[in-house]
Amino acid sequence: MSILNDIPILSIILLSPLLGLLVVLLLPKHRSSWMKAAVIITTLVPLVLSLWLYANFDKQQGGAAFEEQYDWVEVPLNKELQDANGVSSILFKFQYELGIDGLSLPLILLTVLVTAMAALASVHIKKRWKSFFVWFLLLETGMLGVFLARDLFLFFIFFEITLIAMYFLIGIWGYFNRERAANQFLIYNGIGSAIMLFAFVLLVNTAGFHIDQAGEQASFIYSGSYGDILHNLTDPAAWVNLSSSQLGMSNPFQMTDTLQWAIFIMLLVAFGIKLPVFPFHTWMLKVHTEAPTSIVMIHSGILLKMGAYGLLRFGILLFPEQAREWAFVLAVLGLINILYGALLAFRQKDFKLVLAYSSISHMGIVLLGLAAFNEIGLQGAIFQLVSHGLISALLFLIVGSIYERTGTTMLSELGGLARSMPFMSGVLLTAGLASLGLPGLSGFVGEILSFLGLFETMRWLTAVALLGVILTAVYVLRAVLKITFGPEPDTFGALKDARLIEAVPMIVLLAFILLLGCYPSVLTDTLQSSLGGLYDQLFATRAGG
Repeated sequence: MSILNDIPILSIILLSPLLGLLVVLLLPKHRSSWMKAAVIITTLVPLVLSLWLYANFDKQQGGAAFEEQYDWVEVPLNKELQDANGVSSILFKFQYELGIDGLSLPLILLTVLVTAMAALASVHIKKRWKSFFVWFLLLETGMLGVFLARDLFLFFIFFEITLIAMYFLIGIWGYFNRERAANQFLIYNGIGSAIMLFAFVLLVNTAGFHIDQAGEQASFIYSGSYGDILHNLTDPAAWVNLSSSQLGMSNPFQMTDTLQWAIFIMLLVAFGIKLPVFPFHTWMLKVHTEAPTSIVMIHSGILLKMGAYGLLRFGILLFPEQAREWAFVLAVLGLINILYGALLAFRQKDFKLVLAYSSISHMGIVLLGLAAFNEIGLQGAIFQLVSHGLISALLFLIVGSIYERTGTTMLSELGGLARSMPFMSGVLLTAGLASLGLPGLSGFVGEILSFLGLFETMRWLTAVALLGVILTAVYVLRAVLKITFGPEPDTFGALKDARLIEAVPMIVLLAFILLLGCYPSVLTDTLQSSLGGLYDQLFATRAGG
């Protein structure tokens, strides 16, 4: 622990992909094997460091020892404002501020694990290796930054980095309709980012305001620090919570109830597009079917989780009262996601679309856990994020390998693969069982915790949502059994089973799925003991209401 305290471990994890990016840029274009090796080694560095960090994470401290903060950007406002207010300076202050807690650490570990496995899966890429790996490593930096950032401006920058990198990765290396998929991705997520930025500006200009008093000198500071904003929102004496009559003067920094509701709804829409929440899901279907294998692994396994993380971190935790009042709305949205995704998945003829609608359904379970507003539900939501990230990444890895051999992902054209590819078919069957929530696999734990949490507050809605579990079993088994059993088409010839570079990520992802399923306390102990501050913040408001 002392060693970790002496080094900027969070910055090393964050910036290590950029070092690999520089190495790739310096390598000759024709040295594709060198670039592959460099990228694989680069993605293993943050993976090892994150595992080390997780092992040394102080659950009682909640990760407070792992925080980094440096002055970064200060934007002074004009002199006339200073003279009018009688202060020494007025400025916007944004910091390079990183931190972890029980919410972000599991998602960081998921990010580095899935990205490392996706680097191995990049064997399917056939052109422009250097450009691909540059955007790939930039994407990893952006994802890590999203989960590590504790400044709104810094968070927004990393969020946009993931958007730009994904746009090029889909548009250049995707399948037949890749340009259309990339454009839809950019339009929908661009709108979400614009809404999020507007909400962040309102937060900085109200809850981010504080006065730095040093003797007779006073500075008006607008801060983007998440900690400062959270403190001001929860401090009854902060300017943001005082009316003009309470302050005895005009208060432009007060956040009225109307403004709080407006910001909360904007954040719900912004991150709901990313999650995605119905009806903001159509762009995601295109990405899941057109993105290359390694990129769709990252998209389904990590990027969708950024939406849930942002909704919880900025929407629910900053505005717990509004979130509590809208708990039923969140639960209904989750129910729609579950049933709509499951019903549409059952009707699909393309296995990629089956998995795409399955992701919509499983993200609905996350919404149910968040809507429960209790400890069990919150643990279930986060566990479901990690579990689904592992399962979906594994399933899309297998789909990519099948497509490379057969040239199709249409269920009507597949069958009997268990004869020629027993290993890959066995992994596919196990991943499918994990997706439908079989006990002993990670999918079961996240689902049961989310449903148990919601059952305490909304029993009838929970009962209806359980229909999604039955539908999931139907569409998953229908698709998986159709692919693995039955007659094998004669046109396939002799198909080869998984190569070593494909088998390794399959085994690793499957091992973590089994680990969390058989020994869930590896994750739940961290969640239960280190999320105490989040519970207190949420449930104190609930008790007060």
